[in-house]
Amino acid sequence: MPKPIYVLNGPNLNLIGLREPAIYGVETLDDIRRRTEKRAETLGLTVDFRQSNHEGELVDWIQQAREGADGIILNAGAYTHTSVAILDALNAASKPVIEVHLSNIFRREPFRHTSYVSPAANGMICGFGPKGYEIAIEAMAELIAKAGR
Repeated sequence: MPKPIYVLNGPNLNLIGLREPAIYGVETLDDIRRRTEKRAETLGLTVDFRQSNHEGELVDWIQQAREGADGIILNAGAYTHTSVAILDALNAASKPVIEVHLSNIFRREPFRHTSYVSPAANGMICGFGPKGYEIAIEAMAELIAKAGR
């Protein structure tokens, strides 16, 4: 039986739909969870969708994914641009990783152009809003199929 895809969300993503809707849109994280689960189901996958404002909790979940998941989709929020701990955990997880951002981080402030997640990721999806999570699920399904899981 396939393991779930961990879809992990970092700090302040619990506020999307309320926080800066011109940048992040009006859908809530719960709306995105439902969209992601629905798309995963059509591909025969399951999703374990989580959010935390705490870096250590995200690291713990990434470590759990080593045994408990077939892949990781990560929107690390602001930790994208600061967390070596998350990078190290992703590298140790030995799972396919897809980095997701609601906004196009390369059209924003220069400090957002650096990602500590990217070196561990198979790919990055940014700038497509909530649709990016569905695209990430589709890409993860292909990565898992290629790996024979």
